[in-house]
Amino acid sequence: MAGAAPQEVPLRVAERGEEEEGKEEEEEDDLSDSGIYENLEWWGCRHTLCLMGLLGTATAYTIRTSLSMAIVAMVGIRAPNHTMAANTSAQDGDVCPIPEDFDTSPKQGLEGEFDWDERKQGLILGSFFYGYASSNFLGGRAAEYLGGRLVYGLGISISALLTFITPFCARWAMEVLVVLRIVEGFAQGVMFPAINTMLATWTSPVERGKFTTFVHTGIQLGNIASLSLSGVLCSSGFLGGWPAVFYVFGALGLVWGVFWLLLVHDRPETHPRISPSELRHLRACKNKVKSDVLVPIPWREIAKSPPFWAIFLMNWASSYGLYTLMAGLPTYLRNIQHFKMSSSGLVSAAPYLSMWIVSIVWSVILDRLAARKVMSVKTVRRVSTAFASYGQTAFLLCLCLVECNHALVIGLLCAAVGASGTLFAGYNSSHQDIAPNLAGSLKGVTNTFGSVAGVVAPAVTGYVTQGNQTIGAWRVVFIVTAITYFVMCTTYLFLMTDKVQPWNEPEKKTTNNGDRK
Repeated sequence: MAGAAPQEVPLRVAERGEEEEGKEEEEEDDLSDSGIYENLEWWGCRHTLCLMGLLGTATAYTIRTSLSMAIVAMVGIRAPNHTMAANTSAQDGDVCPIPEDFDTSPKQGLEGEFDWDERKQGLILGSFFYGYASSNFLGGRAAEYLGGRLVYGLGISISALLTFITPFCARWAMEVLVVLRIVEGFAQGVMFPAINTMLATWTSPVERGKFTTFVHTGIQLGNIASLSLSGVLCSSGFLGGWPAVFYVFGALGLVWGVFWLLLVHDRPETHPRISPSELRHLRACKNKVKSDVLVPIPWREIAKSPPFWAIFLMNWASSYGLYTLMAGLPTYLRNIQHFKMSSSGLVSAAPYLSMWIVSIVWSVILDRLAARKVMSVKTVRRVSTAFASYGQTAFLLCLCLVECNHALVIGLLCAAVGASGTLFAGYNSSHQDIAPNLAGSLKGVTNTFGSVAGVVAPAVTGYVTQGNQTIGAWRVVFIVTAITYFVMCTTYLFLMTDKVQPWNEPEKKTTNNGDRK
């Protein structure tokens, strides 16, 4: 049950001879390969967890990314910059020509309420991640102590509540808005470590890539909803235009929180509605899923673990690329490609729709291949990570060669972001593979440093494009992102593994008479 702290034991478990232990593990491997998978119901409690996790992640990302779209309406188009852009375009062709029907006036509609330049916008957008980075590890450890259900549910619900007062804080002072976004980030920082703990408890290794992918596709659904609806809401008069973005998505987050707490439970053994066959299925894989024993964190062993560093570095690359596009895409499409406000949101959402489709199709195909032993779990992780990272590298570099061809720009953005959809069956499942008992804590550590990318990426974009909204400036942004993907992915492929690491288990001590405990 949520809130019930598991018993912490010294680094070793109760007495069990080596021979008996090996025999038990062999029996469990036999069970995991048997027809027990085929006898499961088409829908179980782990599917409900997956669905609610997907919706929770989607809700969190509507909250997280709504400001990226709304801020375009809040500050409007900086007319002096566009005037300069038009002149520059005539001179050196480094800016796309502005269409005749394109509105650059900050007085029209609801645009231009705030006078924030690119650097201030980068600070506001990045402030969320100061709080987000500081709570990841706390969230992972709290989920292992208190249960992921409570930690994940409260994190998203609190951030949804804070979203309601965003318009008020923005109008009060920019500094107040920055503080609110930091607190909001702190609340959301617990979500991925917490859901990682839940997935390590509720999914077998063969199913893990599929379920992890489904939960994380909420990122794309959230981005699609936020980017497509935010543009419409900002251009309308509903609830004042851009403030409606925060009111609508905040309300949805609170509604989700109620259903999450009603439908989801921490462990299969304590779930009141789990079927006997589903419970047997999860017990058959008990050495490869999270136990109810709290394992002390073996910091020294983790620090010396190459598989951990492989995940760590790949997580940084993935986060940097995601946050660069998530925060910068609406601005790029509006200021460089000159899409109208009402349509730029829908166009910004298109890459995430392609990512969602790729994620689902890829995970289902690889899940079937892994279940039939056509591909090993290790091969699935490697192929998925390589396809995403090297694919994004290629597409982003191609984007640098394209200037003002709208159709080609959107096609390459959809291809680049879509390719990243395979990452969820790749490195994103590796935390649970190498240490299911510490999956939340490991995710907390890697996501803490990955979250720093949420501060760095908007700041780098803002620094490069400050007073320089040109094709050349954005070309630099894309090249830096492409290099990051290539280097970190190559490192991951050399260091990764799918084997449970020895430090995942409680340490076993040998007594004077030779017994193990």
